[in-house]
Amino acid sequence: MQVNSPNFKAKAEAALTDPQLREALGKTRIMFVNKRAELAAALPEFEHLRDEARDRKNHILAHLDHYLERFDEAVTRAGGKVHWCADAAEARRVILDICRRVEAKSITKGKSMVSEEIGLNEALEAEGYRVLETDLGEYIIQLAHEPPSHIIAPAAHKTQEQVADLFHAAHGGPRKTTVAELVTEARLVLRDEYFRADVGITGGNFLVAETGSTVIVTNEGNGDLTQTLARVHIVTSGIERIVPTLEDVSLFLRILARSATGQETETYTTFSTGPRRPGDPDGPEEFHVVLVDNGRSGMLGGPFQDMLRCIRCGACMNHCPVYGAVGGHAYGWVYPGPMGAVLTPLFVGLDATRDLPNACTLNGRCQSVCPVRIPLPELLRELRHQQHQQGLRPPAERRALATWRFVAERPRLYQFANRVAARALKGLGGDAGRLRSLPFAEGWTAFRDLPAPEGLTFLELWQARHPGKR
Repeated sequence: MQVNSPNFKAKAEAALTDPQLREALGKTRIMFVNKRAELAAALPEFEHLRDEARDRKNHILAHLDHYLERFDEAVTRAGGKVHWCADAAEARRVILDICRRVEAKSITKGKSMVSEEIGLNEALEAEGYRVLETDLGEYIIQLAHEPPSHIIAPAAHKTQEQVADLFHAAHGGPRKTTVAELVTEARLVLRDEYFRADVGITGGNFLVAETGSTVIVTNEGNGDLTQTLARVHIVTSGIERIVPTLEDVSLFLRILARSATGQETETYTTFSTGPRRPGDPDGPEEFHVVLVDNGRSGMLGGPFQDMLRCIRCGACMNHCPVYGAVGGHAYGWVYPGPMGAVLTPLFVGLDATRDLPNACTLNGRCQSVCPVRIPLPELLRELRHQQHQQGLRPPAERRALATWRFVAERPRLYQFANRVAARALKGLGGDAGRLRSLPFAEGWTAFRDLPAPEGLTFLELWQARHPGKR
């Protein structure tokens, strides 16, 4: 997938003036936020589970090599094969080699963010393979020739009317208008494709070291059909998705659906262990797991290791005011929202993504709802610090910060400048007490007035209300 993160500001400005996008995002965001709050409150031990999940993830990351090796051994015992891929190019090559060897023609895919990350669809289609997304949201954006805008609701940016137009253009026949009609139409179109597919590709929400099983969670059942009806099943997953035991899976499942879609549990939770065995009524003839590093091992032991705890629930973006205003496409790559503002710079480089860590108000809502308690604001601040250290911020911004630092390091000068600014802003506010425009803050005052201060600094106000205290 092409990296368009350098165009964040232009895409964000366009998104802010798109009424259909605002309508679609508003409905999805409210639904996810309200349902999560309701389901979390209904589970008394929810906060304890978050602590336990965080600690369990930290243990896994501290022993990641051990559990990955155990997983490889277990997959092999079950008759499958694990492919270790250092980067996206190697992962694409491995999957293409499998498809060529089995003489595949048609490929079905369940939702997989790692496949988006490695640009798999583009690589397969360039080799002449027919690739069909089977997740309803992914199918919608495939018809629209767009990337996902959300990691659990890929078509969250589409209104019902837009989906109806896409289906009518792609399928012909009478234009359907209701949700039930659109879902039925998609089901009928996709049904035959499962039986026709030579290769089925899915993601892996969890990889179980003790059994060699891969786990996917879905609400549509498309993943089950994708991985059981094709001759070959390929799982694409990041190395951090490993868990030691089946009991660990149950822990994470209790917080995943509640955090993601506000459900007690997913409709389908499917475990796959190796290819079809003698006597099995269905299943693939071959089972492959493509483990993708692609920069993850470089995060171990460093300031961003906490990000590897992410279970891809999407709660951070559901609660993010910036994502809620501009949507996922503005972020310009696979992972949007707060988690994307951290992951994208780490995966593709700070220079190409300089606006993403700064597209955040640091309000902390993302951290407050993260099921594994990732300190996202701290990680974003660290990325901003690294940008400044590497000279990646605009010269005017660096000069402004240098000036502020010079003044802040001199208390008397700082207090004098504060007094001058407070009194000047009070005068500019006039009788209305509001500033309609302000130099160096045009981006703020273009959309809202700024309340004028009282004409006194914070320290002066504090001393007036608390005489003798400092």
